[in-house]
Amino acid sequence: MAASFATHHVLFLVWFLSVTFSLSFFFFKAESISSVSCSKKDKQALLTLKRGLTDHGRVLSSWSDHKDCCMWDGVFCDNKTGRVTELHLNYPMRLGGEISGSLIQLEHLNYLNLSYNDFNCTPIPSFLGSMYSLTHLDLSGANFCGIIPHQLGNLSSLRYLSLGNNSELYVDNLRWMSGLSAIQYLELSDADLHKEVDWLQIMSKFPSLSELYLFNCQLDSLNPSLGFVNFTSLRVLDLSKNHFNHEIPNWFSNLSTSLLELKLYNSSLKGNIPPSIFNLEKLEYLSLCFNKLTEQIPEPLGQLKHLTYLDLGINSLNGPIPSSFGNLSRMRILCLNQNQLNGTIPNSLWLLSELETLYVGKNSLTGTVDEGHFQKLSKLKHLYMSKTRLFLNVNSNWDPPFQLDYASMSSIKIGPKFPSWLQSQRSLSFLDMSMSGISGKAPGWFWNWTSNITVINLSNNNIESDVSDIFLSSTVRVLNIANNSFYGPISTFLCQKKIRKNKLEVLDASNNLLSGELSHCWKYWQSLIHLNLGSNNLVGRIPYSMGALVNLHSLRLQNNSIYGDIPSSLKKCSNLSLIDMGDNHLSIIPLWIGEMTNLIVLRLRSSEFKGYIPQQICQLSSLRVLDLANNSLSGSIPNCLKNISAMALPDSNVNSFYSMPYTCLYIYVSYVENVQLVTKGEEMEYKENLQLVRLIDLSSNNLSGSIPAEISDLSKLRFLNLSRNHLMGKIPKKIGSMKELESVDLSRNHLSGEIPPSMSNMTFLSLLDLSYNNLSGRIPSSTQLQSFDAQSYIGNPQLCGDPLPKGCTSEEQSLNRSPIGSVEDDSKNSSFYIGMGVGFATGFWAICGALFFNRTWRHAYFRFADEIKDWIYVIAMRKMNLLEKLRVRLSK
Repeated sequence: MAASFATHHVLFLVWFLSVTFSLSFFFFKAESISSVSCSKKDKQALLTLKRGLTDHGRVLSSWSDHKDCCMWDGVFCDNKTGRVTELHLNYPMRLGGEISGSLIQLEHLNYLNLSYNDFNCTPIPSFLGSMYSLTHLDLSGANFCGIIPHQLGNLSSLRYLSLGNNSELYVDNLRWMSGLSAIQYLELSDADLHKEVDWLQIMSKFPSLSELYLFNCQLDSLNPSLGFVNFTSLRVLDLSKNHFNHEIPNWFSNLSTSLLELKLYNSSLKGNIPPSIFNLEKLEYLSLCFNKLTEQIPEPLGQLKHLTYLDLGINSLNGPIPSSFGNLSRMRILCLNQNQLNGTIPNSLWLLSELETLYVGKNSLTGTVDEGHFQKLSKLKHLYMSKTRLFLNVNSNWDPPFQLDYASMSSIKIGPKFPSWLQSQRSLSFLDMSMSGISGKAPGWFWNWTSNITVINLSNNNIESDVSDIFLSSTVRVLNIANNSFYGPISTFLCQKKIRKNKLEVLDASNNLLSGELSHCWKYWQSLIHLNLGSNNLVGRIPYSMGALVNLHSLRLQNNSIYGDIPSSLKKCSNLSLIDMGDNHLSIIPLWIGEMTNLIVLRLRSSEFKGYIPQQICQLSSLRVLDLANNSLSGSIPNCLKNISAMALPDSNVNSFYSMPYTCLYIYVSYVENVQLVTKGEEMEYKENLQLVRLIDLSSNNLSGSIPAEISDLSKLRFLNLSRNHLMGKIPKKIGSMKELESVDLSRNHLSGEIPPSMSNMTFLSLLDLSYNNLSGRIPSSTQLQSFDAQSYIGNPQLCGDPLPKGCTSEEQSLNRSPIGSVEDDSKNSSFYIGMGVGFATGFWAICGALFFNRTWRHAYFRFADEIKDWIYVIAMRKMNLLEKLRVRLSK
């Protein structure tokens, strides 16, 4: 990723120079270049081309029928024949529309550049393959889509072909490329080439190919089994950001005589750095960053004496830094960051006098670095030593030989005194000295010493300073002074006139000693994206003027003594994705909260909120964390929670809590949000992993009613806590469909009925608490539910079965013996028996009631009964006599 950043900067520089070169022709073309007028045929073809194009920048305004076309902007002709030979119509032309087939009539055109326009995802015209004079064709970054036309393979004179940075291009095969026999420069970056398995054999057959760029082409193999690849003229090879997922092949050793640049970053390469790399004796640029490389960095890598750029960052390399790196006397950029390197930095490394960038951070390096180590590094501009176990031990009067632009020294030992050598660094734009053991008062010069600074991170030290002393230049974008001992009224800092023109995007002053009320000066801070004033001594109300912070993505005022309403002006901050106002003294959750449709995290716990949970909260479809715990909320849980789709759908990168990008070369200048959440019964800090959390915590309120059955639709929820309320009714039958739940706490309510059998499907549960309810019946049998101890079920007197000591009676067992699928049959049988009972009772009382109240009917009924009895008796006696006679006969 680092190398990606560097590459794009290099490509940008190349593009900029080409544009500058082209524009110089546009604006300084002398009419004396040629006395020959352009061909009428060519002029007509160009006018037809113009009619099909959309010219947003009016850059083709010089293309007039009344003017010689050889004098038109972007058009170049042969001095002798007047035929058009070159068209430079590249960015910033801002052209679009349709490319006319009239281009074919430009029979002598050898140079065509349409790069960095916008052709609105139209296909590359296939007729370009009939322009046989072309030697240079550049369509990069022009928003072409679809299949790359095979007809381009007819351009046998083509030496330069660039189709890169068109993300919707693809091929079905590359066999058509065999016709590009003269090709020297080939760029297909961002095109989808995965369907061509023989891409390597095809590319290696071009005898003149010097530069090959296949960045992000979805390639999945470098064919490591090949013993030889015939790239005889190759000088630059970029295969970065692909999906190889195997070792670096040995055939790279064939490139030793020519290769100058090799870029393989972010390509899922694994294994060690093989000897085939050591043989690239002329190599100047090597990037293997962001792969899965393991084992030690081999000493022979120090034999590549021409190296000026080496990036091995973000791998799993271990062992010491090779001392042979001291031989790389031309080295300008060395990135070894974010590996598992150990030991000390070898003394030979400090002798690389050309070094401008040194990244060794995020390793297990140890030892002391003193001022003598930097004596030869007068050209050093970028230094990244963060998150190592190094100790920077320099004198208080040290005057470094370098002028740094970037200094990242987080988590290394620098203090206890504030580093006075910083005062000499007048070019510094990025400073991170967080968690560096600095204590005491920040010197007065610190806030005025540089006008270039953009990022200041002094967090997690013990620095003392009055916030009124802080001065911010107009360049500062990030100020992080969290977890220190800054003091003074917050309004003094926010309202001081000398920083009213600030462009601050991130202000984190949390966990300090700031006091007073929030000011009304927010109109001077409208660039803010992240604001964290949590864990101070702030009092008063949230001012209405905070609605001026329309660019805010996160607002954190937690753990103060703020009281009153949340002002409705905050709904103007429609970009808010995180609100944390927990641990204050607020009143009600406002109904307009449902309008904050970008909210991802809403933390309002322990803030004395009263009233109901508004139904409008269900409109927050992006919400992933809803923490309203430990308030005085009453009423029922909204039954519309299923509308919070972010808790029901798979993860998506719809939002990020990073304010700045993560790169490999310019390391980690990001500000990462952190939120304290109670999960699995413990308070934990979530930072980079915050976006993975799906949580609903409504515990310790006065909520009543039942748990809505609709909550079972939140299938991606991981943490559910409804404990310590007054909830009644049953646990939702389909709660088991929430298969990603890791923690469920429904304890200390008034829930009744059985534990739903579906809970046995919740295989990720690591915390379950159903204690102190009115649950009954047998605990369903499953490996998961029986893995918890009895404390998870205690306080339910009618609950039985493992792991409780109380066994289940036969009646209780029979109640739980019916399989899950028989519920419908049981209900039908129940309906039958209930109906039969009702019918019997109805018939019984219809007859007996009539006999009881009507005397005539009663006497008639008993006479009828006596007659029936006598008739039955006579018939029975006759049958008995016949049977007796038959028995006597048989006995004779």
